[in-house]
Amino acid sequence: MASELKRLIEQVSREKGIDRQTLIQTLEEAIKSAIRKRYGAKLDLDVTFNDEYGEIEAFQFKEVVEEVNDPDKEVLLDEAKKLDSECEIGDELGIRMDTEMLGRIAAQSAKQVIIQKMKDAEREVVYDEFKSRKGEIVNGIVQRVDKGAILVNVGQAEAILPQKEQIPREVFRQGDRIRSYVLEVKKISKGPQIVLSRTHPHFLIQLFHAEVPEISEGIVSIISAAREPGSRAKIAVISKDSDVDPVGACVGMKGTRVQNVVQELRGEKIDIIPWNMDPAKFVVNGLAPAIISKVIVDQANRSMEVIVPDDQLSLAIGKRGQNVRLASKLTNWRIDVKSESRYERQKQTGYQALLRIPGVSSEMADKLYESGIGSLKDFLEVSVLELEDTTRVPAATLEAMKSQAVALLGGDSQDTQPDPNPPVADDEGEQAQGVEVETPGDAQKTGDIDADADQPAQE
Repeated sequence: MASELKRLIEQVSREKGIDRQTLIQTLEEAIKSAIRKRYGAKLDLDVTFNDEYGEIEAFQFKEVVEEVNDPDKEVLLDEAKKLDSECEIGDELGIRMDTEMLGRIAAQSAKQVIIQKMKDAEREVVYDEFKSRKGEIVNGIVQRVDKGAILVNVGQAEAILPQKEQIPREVFRQGDRIRSYVLEVKKISKGPQIVLSRTHPHFLIQLFHAEVPEISEGIVSIISAAREPGSRAKIAVISKDSDVDPVGACVGMKGTRVQNVVQELRGEKIDIIPWNMDPAKFVVNGLAPAIISKVIVDQANRSMEVIVPDDQLSLAIGKRGQNVRLASKLTNWRIDVKSESRYERQKQTGYQALLRIPGVSSEMADKLYESGIGSLKDFLEVSVLELEDTTRVPAATLEAMKSQAVALLGGDSQDTQPDPNPPVADDEGEQAQGVEVETPGDAQKTGDIDADADQPAQE
């Protein structure tokens, strides 16, 4: 048994990279456990591994007494002198045990304990290795696909690429090579669980780190990234060196660098946006290639109202709102895109009066205004049947709205004639209701955008 266990220790230590001393300690505990299972749990044992001879040495300690009351812990003086002629009453005598007598079952039990310890140590090694690699890109080989999830061999461990972390319409088969982002490393009962991702924005960032030397050298930095995996992405870049164009560095000669990233992401289009310290200009860059007329900034709510020419509205919003959605994620600002005609319409007193009717949304107000209903008086003059046809709102609801409009019209002088005494700001400097005030750098900022604002590169 000793020779077999020694070979097992050498093999495990060499092949699995587990500390040899750890395995030896495990072996000693396993043999001690096997002896107690065979001879009793009360034994006072000392089990050591003789590294020189590769043998297990097990000693049972007993006290030398004149009369034995506990055979497991006591031995008569006459029997003790046969082992050690110099022993006396009260001495502790170590009696060597024949480990070969433990039998096949005990040996097998000891080996099972060692194998289990080996697995635990191996899992710990894998966990420590991949815990430090969290946030990096790893290369692996697809082992199999299980219920939509892809199991990937990443060297010493098997990682999982969940279905939600896969790029839509992307297909991998057994044996395919795959690059993924280490999203999370967790400890579970079966060992470390390595979760991969190909949809995370940092996967895109790490791909550019690998492709663009200026990024790995720290000259160019990626400030933020936003993705709709498999469709489109935006990244914001900045250069620490005025002589280095951050957008050009990421695009590369004839677009080779960005094309390599696009190819890895299966054709995902990438917009490379120059970052700007001014949030308004940054948002304008993020919405490119659309032309922006005006940006109204609400610092308090971290939102922006972006005004574009009518013919640029669909381009600014993008297909199914994709362009403005990605720009919002990239800049971390809430963006509301409006056409110039709608913006001018909303500034009209009659339009604002319609919005004051409870239940009238901006969409409904647009429909009313486009149908020629531009004030509370117009709203009251139109029949409920016509309003129902225009707004698709139930007649009962429209009747209630008309009642509210009558009340508003009775107390709203602005809807019938100009107010001869417009409100002014109070002593505390608060804005008077109904007065539009430009406050650059404060709660609200209104301004036209220069035509020379930085424009992103698109791939």
